[in-house]
Amino acid sequence: MGVVMKSRPVLVIYLWALVWVLAPLPSLNAQPTPTLEASTSHERENEVPTILVVGDSISAAYGIQREEGWVALLESRLGPEGAHVINASVSGETTAGGVARLPALLDHDPDLVIIELGGNDGLRGYPIQRIRANLLDMTQTVIEAGATPLIVGMQIPPNYGPRYTDAFRDTFAEVATTTSSAFVPFFLENVATDGDLMQDDGIHPTAEAQPLLVDIIWPFIEKLLSDS
Repeated sequence: MGVVMKSRPVLVIYLWALVWVLAPLPSLNAQPTPTLEASTSHERENEVPTILVVGDSISAAYGIQREEGWVALLESRLGPEGAHVINASVSGETTAGGVARLPALLDHDPDLVIIELGGNDGLRGYPIQRIRANLLDMTQTVIEAGATPLIVGMQIPPNYGPRYTDAFRDTFAEVATTTSSAFVPFFLENVATDGDLMQDDGIHPTAEAQPLLVDIIWPFIEKLLSDS
């Protein structure tokens, strides 16, 4: 599918980051509990690894069809013999929400847990210490459950000030280092700053951008599955 070129103001490069992980405000506090489902078959062989994705609207396929989102595309790339993928992402989710929901989600006995959270916290200016503590809590909970965590890094625009933006960016790497966990430096690399890969709202990646997100995270997932 081709990408339709659009003329956008220069400021769209920063506008995406101000709200790209937020669902429209009226629905932020009214998000339904996500349906925990794989994209393909209903049953898997016991020996097939399970991947649990705990994220926000970037992983919840906001504004596009669910089957067009990067999580569904990931499962398609893995194939029915590759992994059972459960998408537990919710638009507008924060690290605190992830901490609260994670214990119940781990009942699915995942082998790999992808933690794609923190963007909303940063965009709302939450204290870095709180974000770090929540990410550390989730990562340690995953490890204690016998699963492997994969921390997905996020960034916020420079208008939040260098002290906060640098500390926010570094938090993901620090948690990964502390827990000896795998780490994706910036999930939206080469996507967020390309207006033609963003939806008309200038907030969320388009369907055309989703394969690029899979390409970014794929090497990490492939290695972790092969090492398990």
